Amino acid sequence: MLLAARSAVALYRLLDALPALAGDDRVTRLFTLVPGSDFGVDVLAAVEDAGVRTVPWHEACTRSYDLILTASPKGDLDLLHGRRVLLPHGAGYNKAIPYEGSGAASGLDPAYLLRDGGRAAPVALHAVSHPDQLARLAASAPQAARRAKVIGDLTLERILASGSLRDRYRAALGTGPRRLVALVSTWGPESLLRRDPGLPARLAGLLPYDEYQLALIVHPNEHSLLRSYELAERLAPALDAGLVLAHPHQEWASVLVAADALVTDHGSAALYYCAAADRPVVNAYRGGVELIPGSPMDVLLSRVPRLGRAGDLADALGAYRPGTGRDAARAAFAHRGSALGRLRTELYALLGLTPPAVGNPLRLLPPPRPADRTPAAFDVAAEVTGSRVRVIRRPAGLGAPGDHLAVEHGAASERLARSAGVLYRRPLPAPAAEAGWSWTADGWARHALAAYPGCRTAVAVLPSGGCLVRTRDTGFVARAAPAAEDGATVRPDPAAVASAVHAWLRTRGRQQADPVPLTCVVGGRAFRVELRPATGDDEAQPV
Repeated sequence: MLLAARSAVALYRLLDALPALAGDDRVTRLFTLVPGSDFGVDVLAAVEDAGVRTVPWHEACTRSYDLILTASPKGDLDLLHGRRVLLPHGAGYNKAIPYEGSGAASGLDPAYLLRDGGRAAPVALHAVSHPDQLARLAASAPQAARRAKVIGDLTLERILASGSLRDRYRAALGTGPRRLVALVSTWGPESLLRRDPGLPARLAGLLPYDEYQLALIVHPNEHSLLRSYELAERLAPALDAGLVLAHPHQEWASVLVAADALVTDHGSAALYYCAAADRPVVNAYRGGVELIPGSPMDVLLSRVPRLGRAGDLADALGAYRPGTGRDAARAAFAHRGSALGRLRTELYALLGLTPPAVGNPLRLLPPPRPADRTPAAFDVAAEVTGSRVRVIRRPAGLGAPGDHLAVEHGAASERLARSAGVLYRRPLPAPAAEAGWSWTADGWARHALAAYPGCRTAVAVLPSGGCLVRTRDTGFVARAAPAAEDGATVRPDPAAVASAVHAWLRTRGRQQADPVPLTCVVGGRAFRVELRPATGDDEAQPV
C-alpha cells in the first residue's frame, strides 16, 4: 500500500488513518511525496519523525500498488498505478482559494476531481465526513460523487477518545487553575496571523497571567511556509510571555481538548473543538472571499460573539451562548465514534482481505509540550483594602507598568533585576542543589538587597512551601493555605503571594511583629495567608 502526501497536513491525515490497518503484517505501508506543493517542505521532516518507509516519487510512479491512500486530490496522482482512496484533510469544506481550481471548496472542486471530458478521476473511494458534503459533491461533480461514501472524521475520533485525558494535557501544559484560551490561525492572507499578527502579544499583555494561559494553533501550511525559526521570531513577544505554540501534528488536537475557550478565524480546527465540548468560541475572522457561505464554519462564525479589541475578550467569552458551537459542528461530522471502523471495512474490502481479529486500534493523542519560555518579570498591580490584597500580574513590557515590578533572579536579565521592586528566587533544581554549595534563604535575600539598591523586597521561595520575605528592616515568612474549588485543590504561585505581602507592607506605618492573617486574591481566587516573623529555621532553608 502506498500513502501519497502532498503537504504536511495531508500526511498527518494519512497517519490518522493508518490504525485502520494496525496489526496486519500482510500490508506493507510505503510513503511518497507528491511534488508540486508550496507547502511540501515539511513533509520530509514529518516523514522522518514518523519513522516510516519511503519511496521516491519517480520510483513510486513505476510500480503498482494494491491500494493508494491520499488526502488531497491535487498533484499528478494519475501517474500512480493502483486503486486510489481519497480522504479529507479538513473539516466541513469551508474554504475556497480564489486563485486555485474553479473556486470551489478544496476537496470538492471539480477542477481536481474530474478529467477532460468530464470523466471522474480514477478514485475507488472518496471518503467524506457528513452527508451534506456528499450532497455538495453530487451537485458540483456528480461523476465523482458516485465513488463517495460518508465515513466520518478520523481526527475527530481521536479527539473524542482522548477527552478523559484533559486533566493530563492541562498538567503537561502547566495550566493549573488558569483558563486556557486557544487561538486558532489557518493559512493564507485572510488568516488571523496574517491579518493581526500582534494579537497574541496584545492578549498576553492584557490578560492577567494568573487567570489565563494562552496557546496558539497555527495551520501546518504556515509552519511549512515560515519554518519554525521565522515563526518563533515573529511571535517572540508572545512566546516570551508564556504563549504555548502547539506542534502542527497531534499536539494541536491535544490543546483543543485542554482548552477552556477558543478564539478563531475561519479555519476548520474550531469545528473539532466545538464537536468535542460545549465551551466558549469567539470569532476573530475579519471577512474576505475565502469562507464559503453556508458552510459549517460560516454558520459557526455567524452565531458566536465577535472579538473587537483584544481588551474585549473576557466580555466576548461571557457572551457565548451554550450549545451554539456544538450545533454548528453537527453539520460537519457524522458517524461519531465509528469512523475508523467504517474506513477499516472499506479498505479491507478494496484489498480483498479479511480484517484481522484485533482490538480497538484507535490511538489516543499524546500530551502537548509546555511553553518553551516562562515569563520571569511581571508588572504587578496591587489593591490593598485592610488585610485583603488583590494582585494582578502581567508579563512585563507588554502593557502599562504596574505598582511594582517583580523579577525572578537568575531567570531574567540583569537590567530587569536592577529595576525590580520585588526580586524573588525559586529553589534550584535538584542537580544544582546537590552540587555542594547553595544559598540559605536569608543569606540570598540579604545578598540581593545589598547587590540591588533599588530592590525594596527580596523573596526566597522555600522548598518546604511558602516564601521568606525580607525587607530592609526585617524578615517574614508568608504561607498561603490552598483553596478548595469544585472538589479540587488550588494553590497560588508563591511569587504572587510575595507581591501581595510586599504591597501590604508598603501600606504599613511600621513593621508588624506578630503573626497576621491576610487574604490574598490571585487569579480571581481568595487565599488565606499567614504572615509571621521568620525564625532561624526558616532563614536557614537552602534555596
